[in-house]
Amino acid sequence: MRRTSEESLEIMSAERCSAILRSSIESAVGPAMQAVVDGGFKAIEFTLTTPGALQQIAKFAAMDGLLVGAGTVLTCEEAESAVEAGANFLVSPVTDVKVITWCKENDILCIPGTYTPTEMLLAHSTGAQIVKLFPGPNEGPTYVKTCLGPLPFLRIFPTSGVTEANAADFIAAGAFGVGFVNCLFDPTDMAAGNFDAIRERAQRMIAAVRSVDR
Repeated sequence: MRRTSEESLEIMSAERCSAILRSSIESAVGPAMQAVVDGGFKAIEFTLTTPGALQQIAKFAAMDGLLVGAGTVLTCEEAESAVEAGANFLVSPVTDVKVITWCKENDILCIPGTYTPTEMLLAHSTGAQIVKLFPGPNEGPTYVKTCLGPLPFLRIFPTSGVTEANAADFIAAGAFGVGFVNCLFDPTDMAAGNFDAIRERAQRMIAAVRSVDR
């Protein structure tokens, strides 16, 4: 289902967390993402560095009630391919003005990677409605709160460095939401096909995020 950027933003605002799958084990990708969906995640992301990512995006985008995105989008060509596959939001580890502009022109929610306040403001001014905090700094929640002091209009979405233990701290510090990567899709569980553990972890992570009122 194709959504406007505002529709995708509304879902992301309600969910406050996303499941981000980056793995080299192609056979585990689909079952692992299904496990987190069964655990309650509605905003999910496949990085384009994951084998079969576009096929998985298409598969999950066809399911009801999910907001499906593509990660590690570095070019406008990759953005177009991901959207054609069914992605409703695009995430990047960097701030690329061309990609942000492409998303704005095509009404797609764009979440570029930023680290400094300067990068965050550049991404926001170019048209990004959410800015990804990447990589995760030491004392991440404090960093988010500090950045929001002079820039309270930013929607900061940390990913790297977010864990089950500190997710609530990020939300309490003012983060718009958080993304769970390897701490959710534990590589050992992925290799062993232990998808029940991934599902149970997903449930706990969602509970941690929702334990904090905004």
